[in-house]
Order: sequence, then C-alpha cells, then structure tokens
Amino acid sequence: MLQRVGLGFGGLALADLLRSSQSAQAAGGALAMPHHAPTAKRVIYLFQSGGPSQLETFDYKPLLNEMQGQPLPDSVRKGQRLTGMSGNQASLPLAGSMFKFHQHGRSGAWISELLPHTANVADDLAIIRSMTTEAINHDPAITFLQTGNQLSGRPSIGAWLSYGLGSDNENLPAFVVLITKGKGDQPLYSRLWGTGFLPSKYQGVQFRSGKEPVLYLNNPPGIDSQSRRNMLDRLRELHELELEATGDHELNTRIAQYEMAFRMQSSVPEVTDLSSEPEHIFDLYGPDSKQPGTFAANCLLARRLAEKGVKFIQLYHQGWDQHGGLPNGIKNQCRETDQPAAALLADLKQRGMLNDTLVIWGGEFGRTNYSQGKLTATDYGRDHHPRCFSMWMAGGGVKGGLVHGETCPFGYNVVENEVRVRDFHATLLHLLGIDHERLTHKFQGLDARLTGVEEAQVIHEIIA
Repeated sequence: MLQRVGLGFGGLALADLLRSSQSAQAAGGALAMPHHAPTAKRVIYLFQSGGPSQLETFDYKPLLNEMQGQPLPDSVRKGQRLTGMSGNQASLPLAGSMFKFHQHGRSGAWISELLPHTANVADDLAIIRSMTTEAINHDPAITFLQTGNQLSGRPSIGAWLSYGLGSDNENLPAFVVLITKGKGDQPLYSRLWGTGFLPSKYQGVQFRSGKEPVLYLNNPPGIDSQSRRNMLDRLRELHELELEATGDHELNTRIAQYEMAFRMQSSVPEVTDLSSEPEHIFDLYGPDSKQPGTFAANCLLARRLAEKGVKFIQLYHQGWDQHGGLPNGIKNQCRETDQPAAALLADLKQRGMLNDTLVIWGGEFGRTNYSQGKLTATDYGRDHHPRCFSMWMAGGGVKGGLVHGETCPFGYNVVENEVRVRDFHATLLHLLGIDHERLTHKFQGLDARLTGVEEAQVIHEIIA
C-alpha cells in the first residue's frame, strides 16, 4: 500500500535517488563527537580520472631527457610487473618530458609549465611525490582510491564521512558528486560514490548540469508545492502507522528522505544557479566557468556547496589516460583544469574558508617513464604505473609550501617517504578529527573500516 501511494505521486523515485542525507542527521553522525579536534570541516576532492603523468606535472626528472630513447635499465625496473599494453614491446625506451619545469614557492617545488596557475599557489600546496598503489589497471585503482578496496561493494570516502560526521545542512546532502560533462576515457560508476554495506542514506548525490541538477527532484506536471506538501504529510501518517505496527525503524529513514527531497526542491536550484556570481569570480575561474558542467563551473559550484555546509564534494574529471599522443592530450587536460583548481584555492582563501576546507588533487596511479608505443621527437605515450605518482593537498590543516617524498632519478620507484593509499585515507580522516581505526561499521561479523585491516599511517609531516 505504501509503495502504491508513493509511486502514485512519483515520490518513491525521490526516496531511492535522494538518500544521502536527512534532517535528523544534521545534528550528527555515528560519532557523538570527533575523536580529536579537527582542522578540516569539509573536503573538496578533485579526482583526475585516468592517471595524470607525474613526469609532465610535478615530478621533474631531467635524467630521462639525457637518456632519451635508451632502454629502461633492469636495475631500475627490478622485475616489476607491466601491463599487457606495453609488456610485450621489444624495448622500453625512456622518454623525457617535452615540457619545461621551474621551481616555485618557499619549497622550490618543481612544477611544469603546463600548470602556471597551480605554480602561482605553490605555497598553499603540500605536493606528495611518493604515492604508491597496489592496482595497475583503472577500475581497481579508482575503486581503491575511492573506497579503500580494489573490489567493488565497499563504502566510498564520502559515505564514510557522512556516516561518521553527519550533515551540516539539513537542506542539502552531506555528499555531492560533480562530473565534468562531455569527457570520454575510462568509465565512472555510481558505486564509486556508493554506500556499500552502510545504510543507503549516506549515498553521494550526483548533481548534473542543465535544467534538472538532480534527477526526479522536480514535481511532475500538475503537482504544485502545496500538493506535494499535503501528500508528504499523509504519507508520513501512513508510515507512522506502519512503524507502530511493525517496529521497523527504517520507516523513519524513508520519512526523512522524502522530507529532504522536498527541501531540496528549493535549496538545489538556489545553490546551482551561478548567475549571482560577480564577473571577477568568473574571470578568476576562467572562461569555461560560464559553461555548466565544465570542470571550471564545477569548481565554482563546489565552492558554493562548501559555503552551504556540504561536507564532502567529489569532482571527477576524465581524460588523463594518455597511452599515446600524450603531449597534446595532457596539454589540453591541464588547460581545462589548471586555472579552475588554483582559482578554487584562491577563492576559498579570500573567503576565509581554506583553513578549514581540505582540497585534494590527484588520480588513481601514475605513468611509466618509458614510452608505450613508438617514441618520436614530438610524440610519445605512457603506460599505467602504480609504483609512484604525485598528488597534492591544500588547506584544512595541511602545511603549504611543502614537497613530501621523493622518487628515484628515473622517476620509477619511491626512494623516500612512501605514501600508500591507506596512509592517504588515514590522513584525510585525521584532518577531519577521525581516528581511522575507530570509525567502523559491523559487516559480516567484522568491524569494517575505510583503511581495512592492513597497517595505515597518518602522514604527520604534511600536517601543520
């Protein structure tokens, strides 16, 4: 009966699709309070899907240019596995970057000429050059970064944070996902922002560009706001009767989900309408910021969501998987992302928000120091490389003007301060006031957690 009533008004779809938050959750999550004083209140994660080449962005290796075309020494490779895409090549010719690097900021960080705007905010960045991962292919690598496990079905970072810390705004989800429109490359799946074994109300809600930012949120033709309100009031009464009869407290969750959807009918259009932003803000983020769905527009929207108290904002930007044609491909990717990412930091900073907003930039793995396919004077490609890659963090209690970790002169192996994916997750939670070993949820008889059962260390060296 309850299902038939909901379906009659199109309301059941709202309950299924808008389940990331509820008004009762605004007071807090599973944790009564943080385990320690947090330095970050919220996270904006700029995920660069496909695996950006560290050798063209943040990890300067002039030795590769000096040894251009020479085979990768066995003493450097050390028998490490390769993908099937380059593992059968007759040779693995070293490929230096075609792009120039310069030192920037207090740390003297080497940053590519492809990222001039990022270079200008170098003193806000903690650049980690020593990331490693266990996965060599895209799907398990992305899943590992986003959920802490290479196998699908585990809760995403945003779901864990929503579960643990709750929401700071009863009118918006605690966890929002934004994807750059019109980008191809490796596919993205909703399970990357899913809840796994956590209750479904912690699911990330994807906001889209266009007239309908959240699918099925608007009232159907012929149903106005008052009609919707009346329907929800009657539906609540039916749910309460069912709760009294069955004792099923999931009905309270369903009621809260309907109420959240109703409030979002006014809050979502308001926060996604960028027309009120002054011209100098659009200039800051770049010309793409006026085009809905671009990375620039999504960065600007992320700042607006952060202002409204959204706790975890996940941006995905595809297109970094450059097995061939890397010079032109990465040049375009950096053009699309460099200015908006730097503008986001500057914008948060001028509003006094960067101190308590953690911003993260990075992909799922790095790229090889040798060319996949034919190496020429003007073109080359790079295969997947899990043994080292670069990312950066800024704000939210992170030290700015810092470079952490180092790779070998060939840019193939980490030689100092290795940072594993679980260390990254432990550090992210730590900045939000969470001990990664104590945020757990019972699953299959075990106290499951984001960092799993393996050892994970907080990277204290990058914390202010």
